[in-house]
Amino acid sequence: MNDLSADPGTPDIRSAGRYLLWLTVSQRGRVGAGAVLGTVWMLGLTLTPYLLSRAIDDGLKARHPAALLGWTAVLLVSGVINAGIGLLRHRTMTRVRMDATFRTVRVVTRQSVRLGAALPRLVTAGEVVTIGIGDVGQISRTLTFVGPGIGSVVAYLTIAVLLLAISPLLAAVVLLGVPLTAVVVGPLLGRLRGTEGRYRERQGRLSSRFEDMVGGLRVLNGLGGKEEYAERYRRDSRELQADGYRVGAVTSWLQSFGIGLPTLFLAGVTWLAARMAAAGDITVGELVAVYGYVAVLVVPVQFLLESGQDISRGLVAAARVVRFLALDPGTDPAAGGPGPDRPATLRDPESGVEATPGRLTVLACARPADSAAVVDRLGRFADGPAEWGTARLDSVALRTVRDRILVADNEAALFAGTLREVLSGRRTLPDDALLAALEAAAALDVLRGLPDGLDSAVTAEGRNLSGGQRQRLRLARAIAADPEVLLAVEPTSAVDSHTEAAMAAGLRRARTGRTTLLTSVSPLLLDHADTVHLLVDGKVVATGRHRELLRDHPGYRALVSREESTGAALPAPRPAEEAVR
Repeated sequence: MNDLSADPGTPDIRSAGRYLLWLTVSQRGRVGAGAVLGTVWMLGLTLTPYLLSRAIDDGLKARHPAALLGWTAVLLVSGVINAGIGLLRHRTMTRVRMDATFRTVRVVTRQSVRLGAALPRLVTAGEVVTIGIGDVGQISRTLTFVGPGIGSVVAYLTIAVLLLAISPLLAAVVLLGVPLTAVVVGPLLGRLRGTEGRYRERQGRLSSRFEDMVGGLRVLNGLGGKEEYAERYRRDSRELQADGYRVGAVTSWLQSFGIGLPTLFLAGVTWLAARMAAAGDITVGELVAVYGYVAVLVVPVQFLLESGQDISRGLVAAARVVRFLALDPGTDPAAGGPGPDRPATLRDPESGVEATPGRLTVLACARPADSAAVVDRLGRFADGPAEWGTARLDSVALRTVRDRILVADNEAALFAGTLREVLSGRRTLPDDALLAALEAAAALDVLRGLPDGLDSAVTAEGRNLSGGQRQRLRLARAIAADPEVLLAVEPTSAVDSHTEAAMAAGLRRARTGRTTLLTSVSPLLLDHADTVHLLVDGKVVATGRHRELLRDHPGYRALVSREESTGAALPAPRPAEEAVR
């Protein structure tokens, strides 16, 4: 499953435990090998005290040098072999954990793609980040139990049988001691699960709040709400810190018991064995063997305690993943009609906006949130009575809508990859088409500034590019896709007027004969429009050509004059209610 392109299978999301079981069964061969190697390695540890006792009784005590050398050689060989088995066990369990990690990443990514535009409505970005950063790793660590964890159980039972051959009393003490340890530690594991769950939930909410605060900083400043929002973040941070201390307190007790209880257990059993040796009930070699067996037993007991912690935390993490995988976008992409058989008018009755086939339409509005809401309805990213030709847009199969209507947000993600991959998207486009799109978006200088042309690397979100360069690449990507209908939100808000003029002319030329609707208050774009809709409070109050509206409508003239006085396109901040969500 190291290949992220492979099919991860269908996860069992009926419960957190069933999801962990699915991860285990999905790689049953590797898990089986890890269990066998872990068991053999643990049993190899128990072999050392037995060989040591034979060397003492048959060699030292019997004054038989050949026997002493023979058992010593066997002890050395067994140690080397067990070390090799330990290496194989570790490599196998690393592969088991990596498979679980990649498999979970794959199913979470697939679910994110399936949810599509519904994702922000159903789950916060912070929750997704928490799953990707913390939960995936914790789930993979839980699968460690299937290797040395199973081996620990087998080693514990084996040591009990070996002690039974020496003394039934010692075997009874060992058999009863470990379960009593589990009884002591069990409540702490339950408490850890509860505190860890609360901590994870609060961590997800805080991550979402931080992202919203950073994304809406400009709006918060404008509303005077930055300090209030920062204080709310500080308060939540203190609560998260308190939860973290609670998790740390429980974990410290568990770790103390993990070290202290096995040590006390070792001391108690050794004292009892020493009394028995002094009384002549067992030999000196058997006393050494008992000490060795119980000392070795510390290892599987600690493994079991650590596995208990991992399983408790893994169930919390798996529960978050299961909840995410159970989210339903509410719409089957294939359900619905085929859509118009030819380019048709796209209407939004709620606002009165119409995007006529083959024409360039621009929405001008003093509040970018209103024009963006129209685009969301026309692109079917928000519910509404939008119509496409003679049919309601929501009656058309969502897959058809996504194939034929493209919404180009000016903050759309740029994924890491080569420039060619960034521009091509899911299709493979020829270089001449990509160059034409770059030219239309006035982005050829971006290409020339990169060392390897179309094969140059673009980092995630285009962090190795400026804001204006990223915006031009987003527009070039939309043009290269050549959709039947293009809906673009503020496509020139981050560039200077000279570049904007070139983008306006290039966009007009590239989209000739295609249905295009933009949102902007830039006169450089408005002057290229076939139709301009003036929106006030989300409703069309005037429609016409740019120069006609300048002449006849004072409100439009005031809006555009304010734009012209700035010398650049007005920015398109996110709505305040979205930024502080």
